[in-house]
Amino acid sequence: MTPERFEKLKSVLARRQPDLTVLMEDVHKTHNIAAIIRTCDAVGVYEAHVVSEDPEVRRHHMIAAGTRKWVPVQTHESLPDAAAALKKQGFRLLAAHLDEDAVDFRGVDYTRPTALLMGSELWGVSQTALDLADMTVCVPMKGLVESLNVSVAAALVLFEAARQREQAGLYATSRLAPALRQRRLFEWSHPAIARRCRERGIDYPPLTPDGDLAGNPFAAAARNRT
Repeated sequence: MTPERFEKLKSVLARRQPDLTVLMEDVHKTHNIAAIIRTCDAVGVYEAHVVSEDPEVRRHHMIAAGTRKWVPVQTHESLPDAAAALKKQGFRLLAAHLDEDAVDFRGVDYTRPTALLMGSELWGVSQTALDLADMTVCVPMKGLVESLNVSVAAALVLFEAARQREQAGLYATSRLAPALRQRRLFEWSHPAIARRCRERGIDYPPLTPDGDLAGNPFAAAARNRT
């Protein structure tokens, strides 16, 4: 870990948005999953969410393009469970779906806590999703096709959200709780040591200003056992 790399990680983490996320409902294609997560990283989404009853889809989702180490992924067994968890945290659920009530995606206030719900490549969002959503949004189309690829549509909406949040100053200072920010910074800076600490139930050690370990957590744990 170089000081320059550590400063880069701190800078990126400071712009993470804890109240902007994506909920993917039965998105099956690995390249779409990976593309959506990459976009989440690009606009500062702190964590993403996925719902799928297919274990194979969930397995691919968890390894998509290695991006999960930068954007944690929360998995849910059912859409009602996911929606309830997000709404409990204060999120509004916006379903990307073209219906008579759908609002142009550019006319939505994304400075509010927002979860963008994207449906499967073939069928879009389910009726259950529509019933749970607070509103539907759409991307106006001027050609013959009726819809965009799911990852492209997600990118358009997320970058509009980022534009609004930039104007509102939401990227100017860190919006993560200090303890959460320090924990994620350690995991980004020293992933292997963080994993070993979690496996052994050891607290992460503090970091120096340059990102090095301030102490050996495993030696301290060994002394405590004797």
